[in-house]
Amino acid sequence: MIIVKCFVYIIFAIIYLLITFFGIGPVLLADGSNQERMITLLIVVVICVLITMVLRFIIRKMNA
Repeated sequence: MIIVKCFVYIIFAIIYLLITFFGIGPVLLADGSNQERMITLLIVVVICVLITMVLRFIIRKMNA
């Protein structure tokens, strides 16, 4: 069970790093307007919130 839990945490850490790298980069370095940057930032934040909710659901299922 501990191995599965570690595996889940590692997978989600990788997912968070990829979302941050590929999501925040365009927000900071985009050539577009501020509105385009804010839309991209909002999408990245929503994706992070959804991934966090999935992680919490999986953790609760593993503990139950």
